[in-house]
Amino acid sequence: MPRLCLMQVHAHPDDEASKGAATAARYAAEGVRTVLVTCTGGEAGEILNPAADTPEARADLPAVRRAELDESAAILGYAAVRLLGYRDSGMPGTEANAHPAAFANAPLEEAVGRLVEVVRAERPHVILCYSDDQSRYPHPDHLRAHDVAVAAFDAAADAARFPGEPWQPLKLYYMGRALRVMQAYHEAILAGGEPSPLEPFLGGVGDDDRFTTAVDVAEHMAARDRALLAHRTQVAPDSAWFALPLEERIRIAPTEQFIRARSLVEVPGGIERDLFTGIR
Repeated sequence: MPRLCLMQVHAHPDDEASKGAATAARYAAEGVRTVLVTCTGGEAGEILNPAADTPEARADLPAVRRAELDESAAILGYAAVRLLGYRDSGMPGTEANAHPAAFANAPLEEAVGRLVEVVRAERPHVILCYSDDQSRYPHPDHLRAHDVAVAAFDAAADAARFPGEPWQPLKLYYMGRALRVMQAYHEAILAGGEPSPLEPFLGGVGDDDRFTTAVDVAEHMAARDRALLAHRTQVAPDSAWFALPLEERIRIAPTEQFIRARSLVEVPGGIERDLFTGIR
């Protein structure tokens, strides 16, 4: 059995620090080869931290965001960072969304081909991508990242599609939205006597009933926080991410949850505790 490999597919720099981050840190610490694919450069992102809003940062934001990405990935233990090379699409209706180089405007087959090339080079056993339900945050790049990752899972194994030696990943997971966790965070903040910044995120329906897998990441949540803070232009130390102390967040949610979308190996019933169940 070759060294196990886990690949995560994300839309922008900073997404890797806010979704599945502690899981990446856990498996890297276990000796699994972890690979991060970032589809865009985050060019359309705003500078959300006033302390990082400098003329130097604005002069070359893509370079700043790439440096932040590299720092975050190093904190999380990623062995490789692969860029698909597309431009941030911005939100619907914005000028960035109409840019011809935007990820959302790229031909799907072209984008799938770029990811297939990475999959075949890195040979992941497990791929993590965004959920098929993006209704709570329908960013065009998140929607396209999902479509591309799902298509590449099969295309990478098809010798008739794209040049290169085929490779078949064995499991595909969606990174879900634990609405119950957000609700618990919200209530804990209110109980502490502070207004909750999470109120806007509590509407709609979460993925709670769809989760198949819960990975214990309690020991790696601190790395997740450090990775978030590496994105200085996007995340301030007093942002909503840190409205609760780390110890309280670990108490409420010591796991990260996933939806097993595809598996080519047999897995037992019940909640999985390991993304590599059935592989190792």
